[in-house]
Amino acid sequence: MSPINYSAFTVGVEEEYMVLDPKTLELTSHDQKIVHEAHKKIADKVKAEMHQAVVEVGTSICKDIEEAYKDVSTLRKTIHQIAGDLGFAVGAAGTHPFSHWQTQLITDHPRYSEIVNEMQEAARSNLIFGLHVHVGMESREMALHIANSASYFLPHIYALSTNSPFWEGRQTGYKSFRTKVFDKFPRTGIPEYFESIEAYDNYVKLLVKTNCIDNAKKIWWDLRVHPYFNTVEFRICDVPMTVEETIALTALIQAVCVKLYKLRTQNLNFIIYPRALVNENKWRASRYGIDGNLIDFGKEAEVNTRVLIYELLDFVDDVVDHLGSRPAVQRIQSILNGGTGADRQLAIYEATHDLHPVVDGIRAEFLKGIS
Repeated sequence: MSPINYSAFTVGVEEEYMVLDPKTLELTSHDQKIVHEAHKKIADKVKAEMHQAVVEVGTSICKDIEEAYKDVSTLRKTIHQIAGDLGFAVGAAGTHPFSHWQTQLITDHPRYSEIVNEMQEAARSNLIFGLHVHVGMESREMALHIANSASYFLPHIYALSTNSPFWEGRQTGYKSFRTKVFDKFPRTGIPEYFESIEAYDNYVKLLVKTNCIDNAKKIWWDLRVHPYFNTVEFRICDVPMTVEETIALTALIQAVCVKLYKLRTQNLNFIIYPRALVNENKWRASRYGIDGNLIDFGKEAEVNTRVLIYELLDFVDDVVDHLGSRPAVQRIQSILNGGTGADRQLAIYEATHDLHPVVDGIRAEFLKGIS
């Protein structure tokens, strides 16, 4: 058995930020000014999104977690400074606590016009902010195998990222309402299981042929084999408030992929559970974050979510040192101890009964942990 080339599992991180009016703390259109100015400093690492109150950034292909941390930190600092210079503020949370989507402008671009024309109110109301993590794979065949196997862990990872308990001024009762908003789109949620990369490609071809989609990027599952790159792309997470949380989640995602790859090289496979069962855990993660129970399908029993996350950390423990990511993965402990972004938002609201301090808290944490 040949040794594993751990350096092959590169990572890429995409984050979506909210643009705020510093006085009212409402979402506001930046009319692409932030993107235009940021292009001068970070080139194509920044781009506009469908709503004009959103800025999306993406790292380079990073060779390891330390490089990803530096890249995300630079992106956050750059966007924060440019936004401030232009009279805006920025923050990172899965939803804005009180702004209404009806008052937000759509970016003038043929692609977005086409999506709004087709999806109508589902698209216009899709004012949410996510974290996407790419992990490099040796081939699309391996990417599909990892995606099939990693689906089971999506709710565990998602629970740690929950950061959207409010929607349009209401406490939703969920730790992450973001995915409830996104569920209105087609081809979302836990991915299907595919026997082979050919079966997946045939599925995509059929959708294109029948005018369901015009390209594979309109498959918006929580985890997908990327249409163009040899990567597995995890899309389930709310964007975290801090860079430390983003990097902890990125490191955990990378470690899960590498552990599953390692099992594959030993002719061992992780059990594939039906999408319907994984969906039960996703719902629980959305509702309760890390404070509820998930189902342990092997035991056929409810188990405390934190206990299952500790088991997940044990599961990946033998690969994190090879990846150089132990310090980042250990930050998961801080989330388990101190709560997720949703928990911090709710604590501020319970103390103040006012959503404006909640947004202030989101804004204050944007650069936390960045030197």
